[in-house]
Amino acid sequence: MSGVGVLFILLFISSIPAIAVFIWFRLARYPFSLPRFSFSLLAGAVTFFPALLLQNVFSTRSEIFYAAGKWGLIAEIFVRIAFTEEFSRLILLIILFFTICRFNTARQRDSDLNVNISAGTMASASGLIAGLGFAILESAVYGASNPGNALLRTFTAAPLHGACGFRVGSSVAIFPESPVRAVFRFLSAVVIHGIYNFMLIIPGFFPSIAAILIAISALATSIIAIRSGMKGEHA
Repeated sequence: MSGVGVLFILLFISSIPAIAVFIWFRLARYPFSLPRFSFSLLAGAVTFFPALLLQNVFSTRSEIFYAAGKWGLIAEIFVRIAFTEEFSRLILLIILFFTICRFNTARQRDSDLNVNISAGTMASASGLIAGLGFAILESAVYGASNPGNALLRTFTAAPLHGACGFRVGSSVAIFPESPVRAVFRFLSAVVIHGIYNFMLIIPGFFPSIAAILIAISALATSIIAIRSGMKGEHA
């Protein structure tokens, strides 16, 4: 099979979680318009590039991390990888939400459906989808260099990025009313992301299982919160 064919297969495999969420939203009849879903997914995919740029900048100054001795690896995982990816996601989601509010297309669609969903729920759902969009591109890129790892990343890294995106999107939504709480919500995404990455580098079977459980449990809480919010309940 040609390299292009392999790439398309990897992209399809990496898109499975996003497709599942799209089907979930449609079957549940959530007032989440197709344009909002598409732009959220695209914003998440675009996030891959500024995150990669920031990580390369930190790589050129890697002596900062390794000068810290035994804490260098922790800084590498939590700062150069987890923080840069979540920070990039934060910037793109801010731009996305500003654009949505500016043109008000999604809100108009929602009002046509006679529903009243909070801005926090919509932002959290957008963040979840953006995280899955990031995972599509990241999994495809890493899977191209290691095809045997593509399936594992689809069912672990994708849920992780979706869960972290949910928390970053939520932090953007609550920032005007509670900046401190928003900062802690953003940092929770960084911490979850960092712990997941840290578990993966520890040799052995149980750390890998722990990483998978972290990703799945974080995604489960995100799904429960979105489901409650879409029903107008307290999430």
